[in-house]
Amino acid sequence: MSLERTDPPAAADEVATLRGFLDYYRVTLRRQTDGLTQEQLSTPLPTSPLTLGGMVKHLTFVEHWWFHVVHTGGEAQGIWADVDWEADEDWDWHSAVHDSPDQLRGRHEAEVARSQVVLDAALARDGLDQLSERARHGRRASLRWILVHLIEEYARHAGHGDLIREAIDGEVGL
Repeated sequence: MSLERTDPPAAADEVATLRGFLDYYRVTLRRQTDGLTQEQLSTPLPTSPLTLGGMVKHLTFVEHWWFHVVHTGGEAQGIWADVDWEADEDWDWHSAVHDSPDQLRGRHEAEVARSQVVLDAALARDGLDQLSERARHGRRASLRWILVHLIEEYARHAGHGDLIREAIDGEVGL
């Protein structure tokens, strides 16, 4: 995944606008973690347990969960298949300390690529109104809702990432 960040389009159709914002925040996360060591990716901001490594792993799970489990109705796969979420509901955040920067970034990049394939296929079939195969909290979500939710997740955590990165090495505005 490139570190070049493109501003979301100011005047485009709904799909291009949503994808533009999601891609913008995906690259923001990548820029916030670029060049950091495993130790730095495991460094929390004082008074919070959040780390940049945990954030990358969490957002990798968010991609997997919403596109591959909720939208397509599939089962959790890969590292997510055997997680005991009842034992640790924040396993994605906590377990990242054991992952190298290359593992974290590589999994995220691969999951984003898988999400793009699912998104392209869904848009070609039924567009943004297509409902997810799996209900969550008793409701099936539209593809539009899933995209907006992912944008919200990335944007919220990008704010956390700005603070954590600045505390690690003084870098700001990534």
